[in-house]
Amino acid sequence: MLAIVAPGQGAQTPGFLSPWLADSAYASALIQLSEVGGLDLAHYGTEADAEAIRDTAVAQPLLVAAGVLAADRLLGDGPGPGVVAGHSVGELTAAAVAGVIPAEQAMLLVAERGRAMAEAAAATPTSMTAVIGGKPDEVLAAIERHGLTPANNNGPGQIVAAGTVDQLAALAADPPARARLIPLSVAGAFHTTHMEPAVTRLAAVAQGLEPKDPSTRLLSNADGRQVADGREVLDRLVRQVAAPVRWDLCLETLAGLGVTGLLELPPAGTLTGIAKRNLKGIELYALNTPDQLTEAREFVEKHAASAGPEVSR
Repeated sequence: MLAIVAPGQGAQTPGFLSPWLADSAYASALIQLSEVGGLDLAHYGTEADAEAIRDTAVAQPLLVAAGVLAADRLLGDGPGPGVVAGHSVGELTAAAVAGVIPAEQAMLLVAERGRAMAEAAAATPTSMTAVIGGKPDEVLAAIERHGLTPANNNGPGQIVAAGTVDQLAALAADPPARARLIPLSVAGAFHTTHMEPAVTRLAAVAQGLEPKDPSTRLLSNADGRQVADGREVLDRLVRQVAAPVRWDLCLETLAGLGVTGLLELPPAGTLTGIAKRNLKGIELYALNTPDQLTEAREFVEKHAASAGPEVSR
């Protein structure tokens, strides 16, 4: 069984779209998505520096566009995945790949998501800190003790705490035993109650869309469960902005489904890295450049062949 996964914010690097724009069809499609999102995605994906693409309102549309367009080039009319999932904003990419919404609607949603989350983050000085190692129960207890939220649970030994700058400073002064704390270069406390204003704005946009039911298994960050109803997918995407990402539960579901191959859409590396530590025995592929497409299609065909009856895309 083939799983296709889409990374979240922080995966972007300067110039990562440059090789893709040599494809005129890709470049044309990117222009269309740029018009929908109100951003020059070609500029941000090729010429902008790290600071410019760290901006939440830029990073999120850039990531979704990159993932959706690469998936289109990769899959075409060939076999599709047996399951799709995305981490944080990658859920919007995953929803588009699963046919819940077309690429243009995904861009409409993510552009509003990025703007709304950036504005919510500006209201109070907040941030996020990765807590690496330690015993999971002790890590979670320390996060709770300081009034923080475990905003990302990426598996054993990989939890991200989020909250105000003062709360994170208190955690740094009183860390859980045998844990290493790494402050993250992010604009705010994503996936916490600090993002509630963004939920309201995103809900208004999502309400005007007419989603289809997923054409393949689509997992939710909320609980790692498969969501089969298109409207529920959008409702969950909206609520997830202010709720913790349970990628650990998505990993459990992928393992339980019997996934044999996992391919990460560009900019790839983060989720395949997590999978390498948590999904033993599964073949992994990180797709980053168009010169990998032939090999990546072979990977898709190899693992999609064991997915059972073909699911219409």
